[in-house]
Amino acid sequence: MHVAEMENKVFHIEALREFSTRIFLHFGVPPEDAAQAADVLASADLRGIDSHGVARLYSYFGMLSEGHINPKPRITTVRSTLSTATIDGDNGLGLVVGPQANRIAMDMADKAGSGWVSVCNTNHFGIAGYYVLQALERDLIGWAMTNSTSLVTPLWGMERMLGTNPIAIAFPGKEEPPIVIDMATCAAAFGKIEMARRKGQAIPSGWGIDSQGRATTNPDDTVNGGALLPLGSDRERGGHKGYALAVMVDVLSAVLSGANWGPFAPPFALRLKIPERSVGKGIGHFFGAMRIDGFMDPDSFKRQIDDYIRVFRATKPAPGTNGPLIPGDPEREAEKLRREKGVPLIMPIIEDLRDISRKTGIPFD
Repeated sequence: MHVAEMENKVFHIEALREFSTRIFLHFGVPPEDAAQAADVLASADLRGIDSHGVARLYSYFGMLSEGHINPKPRITTVRSTLSTATIDGDNGLGLVVGPQANRIAMDMADKAGSGWVSVCNTNHFGIAGYYVLQALERDLIGWAMTNSTSLVTPLWGMERMLGTNPIAIAFPGKEEPPIVIDMATCAAAFGKIEMARRKGQAIPSGWGIDSQGRATTNPDDTVNGGALLPLGSDRERGGHKGYALAVMVDVLSAVLSGANWGPFAPPFALRLKIPERSVGKGIGHFFGAMRIDGFMDPDSFKRQIDDYIRVFRATKPAPGTNGPLIPGDPEREAEKLRREKGVPLIMPIIEDLRDISRKTGIPFD
């Protein structure tokens, strides 16, 4: 079905949050954890990152149904110092393990000035931006990253060897909104490929290759034996930089924590291929939190961030544009609109949610 022919329907965020919570409860996830998991998904839907909100619920549903995710994990600290720790997530929902590990990092920062936590034996943790927004609420600079199922080829390769491996970091302002950086280290997140397939749209050149290593604009090619390209896509456009950033995330999230790295990262959906061997436990995350007063006066820092934002907003715009955005602007605009008007969902996602509803008996829409 062409996107122009596809029906959209708008849902209030609280209705989506409640449905997600009830689905997690259905699988025995404790109430507090279920609410936490649903909150991460709701954050993605509010901020316009449609691929990581309720669109992901079908994957979690499948993994929980088949017993591939532990609904009641015993999250433990493997080792720690005053400002560092490694956490074992006991194969729990990343939407639960991630927030707990992030809180540990923030608690460390409150006491020691900074906190750094690596996590193994966990699963897909939603949008990386969620975690740095939590740090902002505690007046901290936050970091978050995760490795994931191998979908991305290294520069000059044609096999899936790395995940989309996102990085997020946020800096608070005083009067201006915060700078919130949240980006995949590939040319486009896999969720965008999925959304293009659901909408019947082509993808831009430079996002992916087919099974023969050739550039393609057909999203099906990247899924059926192809791969995503690193940020920059090729050497001339800086693909080596995206590749290097993905490796950095992989090492901090997985090698440092004892999780599976590179092509050995387990899938987040049943339809994805399971690696032939394991080199660790689950996938890995990495969180950081920094107290501003460990470096300078917090008020002075925030005023400088305000000035930084105003200077960049005053940049002379390129022809045909309104000028540069500040990282986080599109998500803030989406959240403002969606809190008021609701979250638009395309029919393939609605049908997935209806299928979950039929299988669980939990009403939707």
